[in-house]
Amino acid sequence: MIVLSTDDLDESIKFYSEGLGMGLKFRDGTHFAALDGGAITLALATSVDHPIHGQVVVGIKTDDVDAAARATEEAGGGIVQGPYDDAHERRAVVYDNKGNGLVFYSPLNR
Repeated sequence: MIVLSTDDLDESIKFYSEGLGMGLKFRDGTHFAALDGGAITLALATSVDHPIHGQVVVGIKTDDVDAAARATEEAGGGIVQGPYDDAHERRAVVYDNKGNGLVFYSPLNR
């Protein structure tokens, strides 16, 4: 998943869906949407839900968010926000050894 910042979710969804033909997979209110980019999911997020607003962030689905965050730190990266649960998934926001933003996530079993 690639997460892009937006300040107008409706406008961004329109651009990617109507302009580029990407189907809407999921929408969470006025702050997050996931679109079908073929082999990848393109996510659009406002500052409410973007892990590092203003940056392109790579989302990596994992079975163990906590272990992925620890491994990132041990390998020379850093933690922006340690593992936490939101409404839909467990997440950790980190950066790699060159400062690139990553978000590890795993759906919650609720």
